[in-house]
Amino acid sequence: MSAAPGDLTEDTRGPAQWHRVLTLLADVSLFIGTRAVWTQAATNRPVLAGVISVCYAVILLTGVLALTVRRTRSLARLDLLVLATAVTLALCAWALNHAGGDEAVLTTQAARELVAGHPVYGQPWPWLFHMKGVALTATVDGGYDFTYGYPPLAPLLTAPFLWLGHGGAPATAAATAVLLGGTVVLWRLLPVPWRPAATMVCLGFGFLPMYARQGYPAIVGMMLLAPVVVRWPRLGARGRLGAAGVARAACLGAACAAQQLPWFVAPFLLAGWYAVRRGELGARAAVRVVLRIAGIAALTWLLLDTYFVVSEPGPWLRGIFLPLTQGAVLHGQGLVGVSLYFTHGSDRLDWYGRASVLLVAALLAVFVLFVRRLGPAATVLPWCAFYLATRSQDGYYLMMTPLWLAAAVTVPLPEFSRAWQPRPRWAAGPHRRAALAAAAALLVAPALVSAVLAASGRPPLRMDIAAVRRGPAQSLSALTLRVTNTGDVSLTPHYMLTTGQGMSRYWPLVRGPAAIPAHSTATVELWAPGGRFAVPAKPSTRLRLRAFTGSPQTLSTRDVRRGELGLGG
Repeated sequence: MSAAPGDLTEDTRGPAQWHRVLTLLADVSLFIGTRAVWTQAATNRPVLAGVISVCYAVILLTGVLALTVRRTRSLARLDLLVLATAVTLALCAWALNHAGGDEAVLTTQAARELVAGHPVYGQPWPWLFHMKGVALTATVDGGYDFTYGYPPLAPLLTAPFLWLGHGGAPATAAATAVLLGGTVVLWRLLPVPWRPAATMVCLGFGFLPMYARQGYPAIVGMMLLAPVVVRWPRLGARGRLGAAGVARAACLGAACAAQQLPWFVAPFLLAGWYAVRRGELGARAAVRVVLRIAGIAALTWLLLDTYFVVSEPGPWLRGIFLPLTQGAVLHGQGLVGVSLYFTHGSDRLDWYGRASVLLVAALLAVFVLFVRRLGPAATVLPWCAFYLATRSQDGYYLMMTPLWLAAAVTVPLPEFSRAWQPRPRWAAGPHRRAALAAAAALLVAPALVSAVLAASGRPPLRMDIAAVRRGPAQSLSALTLRVTNTGDVSLTPHYMLTTGQGMSRYWPLVRGPAAIPAHSTATVELWAPGGRFAVPAKPSTRLRLRAFTGSPQTLSTRDVRRGELGLGG
């Protein structure tokens, strides 16, 4: 028989075939994106190009050996070689592309202000967004967010790297270092035959290293959660944490001090720990275990935040909640796409946010009701709520996938066979399955109703182009619009012209009323941001005129033909 998962015992047949395949897949995943990095290095950094070429040779050699070695221990050593190759390629990519984006420059600036003893939160740094490749985050009230809006661990980790220079390089170095170190830790914690999966998910395909090179604080939070998630139902077994358990609880608190996404998975883990420990030890002992875990996590979080709590309590509190309250414009691959691309807007955008909050609460309640079935999915369920949010970006899901892997490998369903599940009297009779299914449906229903309300809204503004002022070549310098408010409340719209799936900069209003009363029409003149808006020469590029309002949150969109702009096509 072949070796069972996690078993290093060697037999006459050698490694399990699935282990060979997993090693090979991890090896193959290193090819993805490597050619672009090699091409860049060959032009400017020939030494790095040579290192990447050696990595190619190692990948090829490892591919052959993965299918031919006879001993399980030899294949395990190949897994280590694949990991080392992946780390080398990630470092080469960082050496070539480490400027980062908006997340990186904001984190680096926060670290500089921290070292200088200046306030970090609530301080606008608009000059950072004039750098190449640094995107603006537009808000529905017509402004932009120029402040740092994450918990403070990422700047604290970035401070030792400030010697690397200006731009976002220090933050990208810190995030990449955490990603590489966290990958090694996760690789070590997984059962031996499953270790190639850690290499593949964390460093293969190039996705997570790219986010690290952008300086995303979520990478730090995710990697701190990884050791927490590995075999997480066993934390506190027999009522004891031990040194390893204390360290894992501290990692949970540190993850929450790095970025807001860990806030959403923490309640699921705490509920799961309580259910498993109550099934093993009883209610009081389970409460004591969960309180110890939560207490250690909270203390770690507080220690990392203490300086900011004391020095700038108000701005700090507003800053760490900023992504939840800033009112950023719609973006992402979730349900918001209905309003963005199919219905031309909605007068009920607020309901997307309500739907997301309601779904998080509903999923947590359903998780508690059915923990024996849903326990292994504790690291996946929280992200389902982001599909209904106004910012449902794929990165929110993608950056957390190593946690999915850790749970899939180390948290099998039998771990929850004795977990406690609440069963009220109405759910204990002969029709308990139907009653529980109905309860789950009722819990999820408010979120779904809210989502339908948001997606079925109608754009409140009708916009017609009255005049166009052309600039040089294929560009515009001003637009005159006739805007009709078809809604029942006065609206203050903010306008932009977009050429892709993302958002653009707002066009300043230079003539006409800022607010348009209900059921009235106004003429407004807008100037292009920076005095010039270049229209792409490609005729197939779709132009959209958008208008956002902040209170209530609404979106109105109008497709613009090139002929209306006097450009032809």
